[in-house]
Amino acid sequence: MPASPSEPAPDSYFISSGSGKHHPLFPGVDLRVTAGQGIMLSVVEFQAGGVVPEHSHPHEQMGYLVSGRLEFTVGGMTRILEPGDLWRIPGGVPHRVVALDGPAVALDVFHPIREDYL
Repeated sequence: MPASPSEPAPDSYFISSGSGKHHPLFPGVDLRVTAGQGIMLSVVEFQAGGVVPEHSHPHEQMGYLVSGRLEFTVGGMTRILEPGDLWRIPGGVPHRVVALDGPAVALDVFHPIREDYL
């Protein structure tokens, strides 16, 4: 049965590792994004010392640290995050990230979809 216009085709239910739209975001920071209809998932790979400078955007963002250690500053509060830690950033709140000690991998979810990453 073909998918309806509001549903993805069955062959797009699963996304292979390493696929998705690739963005070299900043020196030492790369991401791959995959979007649905209302949410976006991004896998962020940091090299040691990689920095996402302070910025803000209107999108709500939540994330999960898969591996490595990150120094995260959100709304002026700084924390060192380790694997398994999560964050939530309301739209418009300034935030910054620095990879510590070595590489790190994080998973970010955005709502609504960040059109600038498509």
